[in-house]
Amino acid sequence: MRIITGKARGTKLNTLSGEATRPTAERTKEAVFSMLQNEIAGTRVLDLFAGSGQLGLEALSRGAEYAVFNDSSREATAIIRANVEKTHFTDACEVLCTDWQAALRRLAGRERFELSFLDPPYAGGFLPKVLAKLLEWDLLAEGGIIVCESADEGDVFGGNEELKNQFNIRRVARYGAACVTVLEKGGEEK
Repeated sequence: MRIITGKARGTKLNTLSGEATRPTAERTKEAVFSMLQNEIAGTRVLDLFAGSGQLGLEALSRGAEYAVFNDSSREATAIIRANVEKTHFTDACEVLCTDWQAALRRLAGRERFELSFLDPPYAGGFLPKVLAKLLEWDLLAEGGIIVCESADEGDVFGGNEELKNQFNIRRVARYGAACVTVLEKGGEEK
């Protein structure tokens, strides 16, 4: 796994061994960043279920201003910190080690993100809960982009129409085992 382009292009990233995390595949990452390429510069980024931190670090390499990484695993956050050092983005990062709810609670009132990556464990049903909390705690900038990764092309809103109406669905695409849904905070059709 490596940084594709930008300031840290070609930097090989550390990953956790074993099955504890599921890193986003290179093909999926390339497709996501191809979709977002003109919308990254100057953004504040949230990588909530960060694993190795590769998505947030790729955004920083492509010109994002600042990134917050969170993972509940101490081993994962140690890997993220090592990758932050390797890519020389120490001054542009904050790394948290806590559950997703505590991380969002901690960020509420002090951060609003233009770009968020949500790649939780597939079996947990986390996406609707996380999206609701991002709205409730006002953590998304108006027009903020959220990239959700899930196992299937199911409803990232868990059937909650009220929640769905708060977002525009920009794109849904399958890349191997992963389904990527790109949302935009807003709720009005474009």
